[in-house]
Amino acid sequence: MRVSGLVVSALALLVSGSAIGAADPAPRIFIASDSTAQDYKPEKYPQSGWGTMLRCAVPGVTVENRAIGGRSTNSFIREGRLDKIVADLRKGDTLLIQFGHNDASIDKPERYTTIEQYRANLHRFLDVAKAAGAKAVILTPVARRDFKDGVEQPSFPTYADAARAVARETHTPLIDLGKTSQAWVQSVGPDASKAYYLHYEGAAGAPGFPNGISDDTHFSELGARRVADLVATGLKATRLPIARRVTPHVPALTRTTPAGGPSCE
Repeated sequence: MRVSGLVVSALALLVSGSAIGAADPAPRIFIASDSTAQDYKPEKYPQSGWGTMLRCAVPGVTVENRAIGGRSTNSFIREGRLDKIVADLRKGDTLLIQFGHNDASIDKPERYTTIEQYRANLHRFLDVAKAAGAKAVILTPVARRDFKDGVEQPSFPTYADAARAVARETHTPLIDLGKTSQAWVQSVGPDASKAYYLHYEGAAGAPGFPNGISDDTHFSELGARRVADLVATGLKATRLPIARRVTPHVPALTRTTPAGGPSCE
């Protein structure tokens, strides 16, 4: 039986395409953010970032957590941290962008970012992703624990509004982490929500803080797990290719007792 040249060519193309597909690198998630998301050394336990715990929701996906404490969009760019992402980002990757906490630090000029600068800086992050063939996602700044008369207050609302506007104008997927985390903290309540932030007396349960700590911005292990679950839920709701790899509400992110570290068990 003779096979026409056309069929042979088609078969060759099919095999070639399959080989190329098989060689495609696995997708990665890059995180550009601040101390609320960053990875911490064991000696800082129980302080934890949501970027660390997000790994539990995306098995088989490499999370390149470039978040670092004290950084705003301005200082992250100025220090060359965005350039380092540029050097590594590739087609098929996803870039999560969450800033605002430090951009609002008007008393710290090395961090402070006006709303106009903040918007322009977000555009720079988006341009980087587009140039690399990666997908970008904007996140509004995660909630601080800030109750007034029993009502959790919006965190950094002007920056959150600016992030929403940039996402809307550029048709970029948005995870409104500010709103979802605010609603979560409100549902937990003023007293019980302390367990999700850094509230410890002495070294009890907090070896990284032997003199105790009262911090309504940074997360405990359990808080980082809950916020990571909010991020995973938002990422799953996007229409991006990475959404297929995300599984929210896994036991590691909904556990009620600490694991003593960033375990995904």
